[in-house]
Amino acid sequence: MEKSIPRFLRYLSVERNCSDLTIKSYREDLELLYGFLCDTLPSSPRPSKITPLDLRKYVSALHESGYAKSSVSRRLASMRSYFKFCQREGLCATNPAKPLRNPRRERKLPHFLTGSEIGQLLSAPSKNEPLGIRDRAILETLYSAGLRVSELVGVNLDDLDLTDGLVRVRGKGKRERLAPLGSFAVRALRLWLKKRTPARGLSKEDSAAVFLNKFGKRLTTRSVARMLEKYLKVTGLDLRTSPHTLRHSFATHLLDRGADIRSVQELLGHKSLVTTQIYTHVSTAGLRQAYERAHPRARKDA
Repeated sequence: MEKSIPRFLRYLSVERNCSDLTIKSYREDLELLYGFLCDTLPSSPRPSKITPLDLRKYVSALHESGYAKSSVSRRLASMRSYFKFCQREGLCATNPAKPLRNPRRERKLPHFLTGSEIGQLLSAPSKNEPLGIRDRAILETLYSAGLRVSELVGVNLDDLDLTDGLVRVRGKGKRERLAPLGSFAVRALRLWLKKRTPARGLSKEDSAAVFLNKFGKRLTTRSVARMLEKYLKVTGLDLRTSPHTLRHSFATHLLDRGADIRSVQELLGHKSLVTTQIYTHVSTAGLRQAYERAHPRARKDA
């Protein structure tokens, strides 16, 4: 495994074109598995010698250590992909991770903000200071286009088409899509681009970033989270709110106002409709209105 794990990670990078974040997750998952097998097996772990029983012991250890079901499921997916690669490369005859079942996941409803709360948050940044103008542009863009925070910080100048109100983003698996920008987001971005000043001596990639920190360098996802936390404290909004909450709010508000789920799936860049369907459970207001309009015995005056 010591040699096959780096080979598998190269395969993900070169042949599968996986993102750096995905490869990092696989590396961490497989290093954890490798460390467990080194501690529990009598000899150095080799893909051809690992059995489903060995992997079941590992999964049991994860549960006993308090890992969430979602984390266990992710590590199982990493194992299946790795051993499938080993099987293809002739390093093992079968995939020992294939018989293992994922734990039943608890489907939690996503936290989202109401329309008035969104308005309160978006009006919090200063209109006179450069960083306040930047922060407003960030919040408007996150909510207007339903972006992941990693997609937002990856946006470059040539990804913006403010005339047509579009932004090109690179989502999971480096899949590209065009996301629409509302008029408020376009206006906020135009104001920010007038104030935007990149630092000298940056690489071509970093100097092209739309959103910069106070030193003129590309903003990080952690910086966006800290910035949002500051405005949550100022406005008194729920501190559970994260940059991803704006994406949840984007999807929920669209469905509440009659957007069809397939369109929302495309706007979010979801590969599977199943991922998008969780928002149908959140949008109870829209469902209630549809029910009262359509059902003959729903209203008191029926």
